[in-house]
Amino acid sequence: MGSEFPKAITDDLIIRASVSEVYRAWTTPQGVKSFFAPDANIRMEIMGPYEIIFLPDNPEGLRGGEGNIVLTFQENKMLSFTWNAPPHLMEVRNERTHVLLKFIVLNQTETRLLFHQDGWGEGGEWDKSFEYFDHAWKKVVLPRLRYRFEKGPVDWNNPPEFK
Repeated sequence: MGSEFPKAITDDLIIRASVSEVYRAWTTPQGVKSFFAPDANIRMEIMGPYEIIFLPDNPEGLRGGEGNIVLTFQENKMLSFTWNAPPHLMEVRNERTHVLLKFIVLNQTETRLLFHQDGWGEGGEWDKSFEYFDHAWKKVVLPRLRYRFEKGPVDWNNPPEFK
């Protein structure tokens, strides 16, 4: 009897920075603002907020990754948090998926980051959300993380675009 795994978004990348630098980029408001979004509300404790604010001037509830929480973490090794659909997919916006990051030391100046997002429903806006995030993580967020360590923090008035 075979088992069927649920669909997931995964990625595996090498970042030219120490594991502690890459971990801090994901786990502190200052770090998140350097590559992920212009604002953040993060408290590194179980059930603490993990809110990534992409559109700070929008009304509450329409600013980005709001209402998400830290699920678990192990300093410089692992982080997991909930994640929700963007505001234009209101049917599934209040549902949550799970993101798991693993930070692996390659040497003092290189970190391997394993990315995994699961917890997807099926059909309709779930499929649209999956397609949206498959692109957003792999073509925007993770490349901006690499950019942050290669060229410096993202300028949110003129963010880099990747092809």
